[in-house]
Amino acid sequence: MCCPPGALRAHSYTIPGSLRSIHTRLPQGHTASGKLSVLRQKLEDRSRGLIRGGTPPQLDSVKRQCSDILSRQHMKDVVKLTITESADGTPLIDFSVDIDALFRLSDTWLGKNILVTNKENWDNDTIIKAYRSQYMIEDVFKEMKDRIIGNWWPLYHWTDSKIQVHALYCSIALLLRMLMHRRIINEGITLSMKRLLAELADIKLIINFYPMKRGQKKNRSQPVLTKTSDLQQKLLSVLQLESEIKVDLG
Repeated sequence: MCCPPGALRAHSYTIPGSLRSIHTRLPQGHTASGKLSVLRQKLEDRSRGLIRGGTPPQLDSVKRQCSDILSRQHMKDVVKLTITESADGTPLIDFSVDIDALFRLSDTWLGKNILVTNKENWDNDTIIKAYRSQYMIEDVFKEMKDRIIGNWWPLYHWTDSKIQVHALYCSIALLLRMLMHRRIINEGITLSMKRLLAELADIKLIINFYPMKRGQKKNRSQPVLTKTSDLQQKLLSVLQLESEIKVDLG
């Protein structure tokens, strides 16, 4: 099928080392290899006489344990297991990863992603990075709907026109929050949006009013902050909020 100029384009792109990452990061494989390693070490210690107490392991029980460890889908095809007996009759196990089977599995079952885009001026790396960054947009929608820190609720409107206005200033508030969060991230402060809002919410501004002196036309006032932590003080500095606290003694 031909695509006209400016239409969507598809990329077939292999990331260097991607197949190796599949091998090393399979959660089931990592857990299975760890459990098999522990079992193998215990059996070898038993065979060497380092472990003496308890009931000696039997061949059938070791087979059942190995079968349970490799019970997840495709694990028995990828992990090659051998069970033998030592001179004293203690079962011993050894295992390895079948790389050819892993390659066949990745080609047939693990699947491939096809990224389709109309961004003709983007290179492959940019397209992949944008695809992998979509979780950020999902997090934004999740935060908007959050009943505690979300900026959409509560919605005290029923007519379409007022709901549209509500959506407008909620979007503006969301943009300001994200810009604030981006600024602190760029300054090396790693905080989630929820933690950032909680830290800022704990900062209180107190205004002290003093009695008027003779000749004064208004009460003297002095805004002061409640006690802040080092993190809160740094947030005030990065967000340039300290300059908003003006001292006015009349």
